[in-house]
Amino acid sequence: MRNLLLIFSLLPLVLTTTLRAETAEERGLAIAREADARENGFGDFSSDMEMILRNRHGQESRRAIRIRTLEVAGDGDKSLTIFDSPGDVKGTALLTFSHKVGDDDQWLFLPALKRVKRIASRNKSGSFMGSEFAYEDIASQEVEKYTYKYLGDALHNGHECTMVESSPVDAANSGYTRMVSWRDKDEYRLWKVEYFDRKASHLKTLILDEYQQYLQRFWRPHRMEMVNHQNGKSTELRWRNYQYRTGLSAGDFSENSLKRVK
Repeated sequence: MRNLLLIFSLLPLVLTTTLRAETAEERGLAIAREADARENGFGDFSSDMEMILRNRHGQESRRAIRIRTLEVAGDGDKSLTIFDSPGDVKGTALLTFSHKVGDDDQWLFLPALKRVKRIASRNKSGSFMGSEFAYEDIASQEVEKYTYKYLGDALHNGHECTMVESSPVDAANSGYTRMVSWRDKDEYRLWKVEYFDRKASHLKTLILDEYQQYLQRFWRPHRMEMVNHQNGKSTELRWRNYQYRTGLSAGDFSENSLKRVK
């Protein structure tokens, strides 16, 4: 009887703990972690990309780019972005080491100067090669770099999505105060991101679509468009020729290898 009374006396505490509502911050973090977990295990991949720059009048310029990415256990990804055309940017290469904690490392090789330039943390909000993507947009978005808050659900192009607000932990070196991301509930694919600048004004919107699945697991958008609402410019990225597990290694992603990129 004593044990039974003890159980009943603890029951309200158990129910309170079990039924405690998940906070918006906890749910936002859980969504971010699940999306990240679904990206783990790809090993490496390479792809080709066309970058289309449009000014406020709709005039276009195009660039051919190659991407190589290596997954790193316990840390952020390593990536190499290589420009093949037009001639004025041919041979330019960006090397990025993303980290879960601390500043990312980025180096830019400029063939005209024949030297490697390190991108300082305070410059991560700058435009990447004249596009509407910033250097910080190019790095992989590690979960640990942000705080999160679930804002609710919404439909986007027929997909039932969660809306999650993320704010950079290193606010001093980011061009954003916050971002709002739309992910579908089925596959956690990212469909839309709104970016807010240091004045909390809506700066840019990224739209992702034309998803395809690889290795029966990994979803990749074949089209991304970043629209800058303040200057009227946009940058479209068109991806193709994804190849996974090609045998890339850490040796393919070094500061010295930038000058030997082909």
